[in-house]
Amino acid sequence: MTEPTREAMEYDVVIVGAGPAGLSAAIRLKQLDPELSVVVLEKGSEVGAHILSGAVLDPCGLDALMPDWREKGAPITTAVTEDRFLLLGEAGHVRIPNWPMPPLMNNHGNYIVSMANVCRWMGEQAEALGVEIFPGMSCSELVWGDDGLVKGVVAGEFGITAEGEKGPNYEPGMELLGKYVMLAEGARGSLSKQVIARHGLASAAEPQKYGLGMKEIWEIRPENHKLGQVTHTMGWPLGKNAGGGSFMYHLENNQVFVGFVVHLNYENPYLFPYMEFQRFKHHPEIAKVLEGGKRVAYGARAITEGGWQSMPRLTFPGGVLLGCAAGMVNVPRIKGNHNAMLSGKAAAEAAVEAIHAGRAGDELTAYEADVRSGPIAADLKKVRNVKPLWSGYGLTASLAFGGLDMWVSSLTGWNPLGTLKHGKTDAEATGRASRHTPIDYPKPDGVLSFDRLTNVSFSFTNHDEDQPSHLKLKDPTIPVRWTLPKYAEPAQRYCPAGVYEVIEAEDGPRFQINAQNCVHCKTCDIKDPAQNINWCTPQGGGGPNYPNM
Repeated sequence: MTEPTREAMEYDVVIVGAGPAGLSAAIRLKQLDPELSVVVLEKGSEVGAHILSGAVLDPCGLDALMPDWREKGAPITTAVTEDRFLLLGEAGHVRIPNWPMPPLMNNHGNYIVSMANVCRWMGEQAEALGVEIFPGMSCSELVWGDDGLVKGVVAGEFGITAEGEKGPNYEPGMELLGKYVMLAEGARGSLSKQVIARHGLASAAEPQKYGLGMKEIWEIRPENHKLGQVTHTMGWPLGKNAGGGSFMYHLENNQVFVGFVVHLNYENPYLFPYMEFQRFKHHPEIAKVLEGGKRVAYGARAITEGGWQSMPRLTFPGGVLLGCAAGMVNVPRIKGNHNAMLSGKAAAEAAVEAIHAGRAGDELTAYEADVRSGPIAADLKKVRNVKPLWSGYGLTASLAFGGLDMWVSSLTGWNPLGTLKHGKTDAEATGRASRHTPIDYPKPDGVLSFDRLTNVSFSFTNHDEDQPSHLKLKDPTIPVRWTLPKYAEPAQRYCPAGVYEVIEAEDGPRFQINAQNCVHCKTCDIKDPAQNINWCTPQGGGGPNYPNM
């Protein structure tokens, strides 16, 4: 297919992704200079459509960005009233007292929110300031200049058929060019991956680590509802098979967020993260809350878990990485939205300073310095050893030694354990099938637990089927020829949306990709042992349509 001719539009700043990081950057840019031209490009059908987060929000990021957010009517109203930490066994639990927890684990002053709705509100605030926001505009390519300069992005290419040809309604898209380009794509962003690789941004960092977060919204009986209660659990059903845990947050309207996170560095390729989530809901402590209720939404996404030591360099010629694109999640707190907002604010301030000085296309080193020495650093440095301890030595060591390390760091600013390393990538951590035993999972009962395809219908996912698959195999023969015999093709199980299947045909097994099911979690791009699957953006507007996630 010949390279299309595209029109170009020029802006002062181009932002990819209308999540908390990208919208914070847009708002701050216009706060500082209303005359700047700022555009935000969002691949979801609307702002918030692809936003999935726990979420208990630490408002410090929003306080710094918009101190009057309460007066402006932000959808942030349910304050945390109770914190519970439970260690689960198969039939019972032990409550971990709150008093030994480091102060940073205290949720007093935080809020249970739908980040999808918070982002919708932030989008309204940005547009009121004059920011142009274009939803349904996937950014499929970077526009490169000399010496690796990122000049802009290509957005809005439509009408390529499933055969890879230009269809009758083909639109070539546009080049949106900026003095600076801010990538706020979230975890494992497709453009961010390219920039990180081309400029070696991660060469001095530890491998990035990830978790798979799955979430359901339930409407429960009023007598089971405890507004503002926050519960986190560890232990069963994962045990020694994988790291991870759960959350249950009681928000308004007799709803609860029920979520489950599996760290993607697990070894056993037979582990089925989605089924671990479904089994978890049958624990007596969880089931008693959900019984008599109904699930109304489902979704999943990858979470960056590497923390401080895995953050790549944040700047490159012509742009920056923001928020989860760089990995700013505080893993023990299960929070990253506040750091995403702070990163957007810091990047905007560096960009405005540069533009006012007549600069463009250089590296915004002031942004890097702010992140490495400011509130984001203070947040992430304290907890930097919890994840590697958990991965290397298990839950008990993580609780004991990780807790001690966090306590000392909180009090003194010094981590007695230094900075521990992560070692392998999550793909490299996958073990051979011959060394592990298949896991027998109970069949979903259709009341508390559900099969994947039924649940995916509650993510309201939709893709135009007449387009090329956005899940690209570098070598189409590898799944059956290599991954299936060596690893029992774990894509059948690690995908929380049933995208990948191994079909037994007369002439042997066949690897099938059901791209229309994809909820854009990007787990396949992360966990595939052969690193043979490349997640790319589909044509604009496709994917989940989360209402209140």
